[in-house]
Amino acid sequence: MRHINSEKEYNALVNRVNELLEVVSDTNWDTSPEAVELDILSSLIEEYESKQYPIELPSLPDIIKFRMEEMKLNQVQVAELLNVSPSRISEYISGKTEPTLKIGRALCEKLGISPSIILGVTPSNLYRQVV
Repeated sequence: MRHINSEKEYNALVNRVNELLEVVSDTNWDTSPEAVELDILSSLIEEYESKQYPIELPSLPDIIKFRMEEMKLNQVQVAELLNVSPSRISEYISGKTEPTLKIGRALCEKLGISPSIILGVTPSNLYRQVV
């Protein structure tokens, strides 16, 4: 089998992988004949899921909200950290406004958000720009 062609095939292979996981473990991976089958089926399932159920990268507003929640900060506290008004933070997390370079830098330093997320650069975007 080269690719999974239907949801029915996918479900059958997921069931088979679950069966194999009962037999194959880290301790017997090198000696278990089922390990090869598990490895192949897992790769097929991963390929199918990446095409059928892609996971979108979170948006900058989503990341800002997530970091605020993680750090237990409200909009007023973030505004103070970034030296902007609370209404500006509201605009950032609603997606109405994008941060300036200066605020982007502060988001990196104060909230620990990756510059690539702030700039909207993903590995696939970067690849397209280089090629």
